[in-house]
Amino acid sequence: MSHSTIRLTAAQALVRFLAAQHTERDGVRHRLIAGTWGIFGHGNVAGLGQALMDAGEDVMPYHQGRNEQAMVHAAVGYARQRGRLSTQAVTTSIGPGATNLVTGAALATINRLPVLLLPGDYFASHAADPLLQQLEHPVEADVSVNDTLRPVSRWFDRITRPEALIPSALNAVRVLTDPAETGAVTLALPQDVQAEAFDWPEEFFAERVWRVRRPAPDPAELADAVRAVRAARRPLVVAGGGVHHSGAEHALKALADATGIPVASTQSGKGSLRHDHPADLGGIGHTGTAVSDDLARTADLVIGVGTRYTDFTTASGTLFQNPEVRFLNLNITAFDARKLAATTLVCDARTGLTALTEELAGHRVDAGYEAEYRAGKERWERVVEAAFGADDDSAVPTQSQVLGALDAVVGDDDVVINAAGSLPGDLHKLWRARSPRQYHLEYGYSCMGYEIPAAIGVQQAAPDTPVWALVGDGTYLMMPTEIVTAVQEGLPVNVVLVQNHGYASIGGLSESVGAERFGTAYRYRAADGSFTGAPLPVDLAANAASLGMEVLRAKTVGELRRALGAARASDRPTCVYVETDVERPAPAAPPAEAWWDVPVAEVAAREPAVRARARYDHEVAARRRHL
Repeated sequence: MSHSTIRLTAAQALVRFLAAQHTERDGVRHRLIAGTWGIFGHGNVAGLGQALMDAGEDVMPYHQGRNEQAMVHAAVGYARQRGRLSTQAVTTSIGPGATNLVTGAALATINRLPVLLLPGDYFASHAADPLLQQLEHPVEADVSVNDTLRPVSRWFDRITRPEALIPSALNAVRVLTDPAETGAVTLALPQDVQAEAFDWPEEFFAERVWRVRRPAPDPAELADAVRAVRAARRPLVVAGGGVHHSGAEHALKALADATGIPVASTQSGKGSLRHDHPADLGGIGHTGTAVSDDLARTADLVIGVGTRYTDFTTASGTLFQNPEVRFLNLNITAFDARKLAATTLVCDARTGLTALTEELAGHRVDAGYEAEYRAGKERWERVVEAAFGADDDSAVPTQSQVLGALDAVVGDDDVVINAAGSLPGDLHKLWRARSPRQYHLEYGYSCMGYEIPAAIGVQQAAPDTPVWALVGDGTYLMMPTEIVTAVQEGLPVNVVLVQNHGYASIGGLSESVGAERFGTAYRYRAADGSFTGAPLPVDLAANAASLGMEVLRAKTVGELRRALGAARASDRPTCVYVETDVERPAPAAPPAEAWWDVPVAEVAAREPAVRARARYDHEVAARRRHL
């Protein structure tokens, strides 16, 4: 074994190390860190900035961002599109640049998506103390603002000596490539250490391949699972994001084809089956379809595959109402597999589904059950057609008609991205997912501002794929800055911007819980001080154009269809701007088919809140603890 060394700064060594890391799954190799996003300040410009420039684009591609949180969103979008087998790194200066990472890190970790964060930090030597933007703690000298990243990171270390990078970098990659552990990984880099030289062993820079394993189910757990399925009369699969992360869509289809067990999907799992598969029932939970939620209420076995069972999925514990209901959870993490007192099948989703299908050979649900859910699926399809349809091309479109127009334009492989507002509910209920990657909803953190930067990451990961970021005006105002990045990089992302003059989703929720839409409209103040005056004269289309996008304004359903077609055909970043009728109370979409627990004031002076509390007490009485 060679003992030769090479003298580099810590930053130079880190860049060289990251460029040599690869993942491998099913015999296919991927570069782990495909590029690095960065905004430079005094905390990283002479360290990682110099190292990236020195390495060059062939070794480590560099991407220039406008907002640190947005850079993380872009990296997360990239990682999701690449099936978690490849991701990007993000470097920032110290201070606000570093703390801007926290929201993106939380989003990545909650959604189990890998991203490497490299914030600058104070001087490890404390030679310059306090330095610009340093937080001084009166009793803990080793604390910095980067410690805010600890609870939202799956691995965190502060590299206070160059040689400490060796074990920490290896651990960072271990976590990034572990399908059960992955999420945000943070290496906080003191700015003096970044620039400090060290004699690195050449072995540190050798090409490494990290195999992404597919653990098989334990035989005893598999036998228990088979018994549970065979005993069930009304089984229902709940497909979560783990189906996509494992690439298990074909294995799930094989199970549904062989057994006739119907499949409902979470926001992350939608698209696990193509929408027109006979067993695909669409979304489940608060924003689910009527057929999914009706079956969930009577299911005697719920088979969760790669799901975390969030409150939207379980309707805050009120959805699964069969007194005999039991749960079987197939998940790569024991933490999630054990939820709801389930029988566990801790393994890779594809491997586990394949094994389960083989062991269930010859088993099929009752023909009457199949006929029941297929009839429910047909009824729901008529609901979708009614919501998408528009008899008058000259009419101002509703939000669901916007989705209908987009549905008519996209191809099977287009990617539709959304995260927050009223659109996730409409999409979960109505969207017809045609391929595994088409439906890209970030609903673990439901972060306003995710969509546009995520679209950039997806476009980088899939250059020849049409990518659509669906945003309302509230979300757009949170983070439009990366439009400049899309223009700079020539990435032809499409932004569908729905102007409804406020926080429409929270406005509807506010009304339902007795808060009377307080603080949710974008309007002038009225004489009484409330925000009930005329809508603000904000022109978001002009804003998008000022950032370099081609903007197509659509006032009617007909204009919208034409604009969406033109956007899809364009080779430059394009915004389709649609302004809804502010006098219409809500989009013409189906109402919620299941409850969601948002606590209502127990005592209140105003009558809407009193009525809302009465409804709340009625709904919460249905909550169950599955023990």
